[in-house]
Amino acid sequence: MKEIFEILEQNARATPEQISTMVDQPVNEVEKIIKRAEKDGTILKYKAIINWPKLGKEDVWALIEVRVTPQRGVGFDAIAERIYQFSEVYSAYLVSGTYDLAILVRGKNMQEIASFVAEKLAPLEEVQSTVTHFLLKRYKESGEIFHLPKEINRRLPITP
Repeated sequence: MKEIFEILEQNARATPEQISTMVDQPVNEVEKIIKRAEKDGTILKYKAIINWPKLGKEDVWALIEVRVTPQRGVGFDAIAERIYQFSEVYSAYLVSGTYDLAILVRGKNMQEIASFVAEKLAPLEEVQSTVTHFLLKRYKESGEIFHLPKEINRRLPITP
């Protein structure tokens, strides 16, 4: 059964018929497993990974490290939930190390992300500090490599 989910994770467009052949199970059994997983929340969403710069859309992304004060009885969950509810937050993770949460945010420009941090994130009572890292170039996401055009080397070769 795990194989079905691995296939869908790599290719959400794989049909039950294709998956059935790959895992050597009847199509109706594969369909039943997928429907059950969609219903019980095992499969949360089907997603396409878009190379937006190819379409002329270049949003700004930032990874923000957040140090927070955990709340008695709920730990980090309550503040994490409050933070991931913001529309700017694309992903949120509890992490080990110097900071407690790592959040990935998306904005139209650097100022929009700076405003999010200054006006929404930093003022939260549980937030002790933040560090914002702007993502400069995307090489790989969700296992997919972005084939970026090679930059033309304009330097003259050195010859003896």
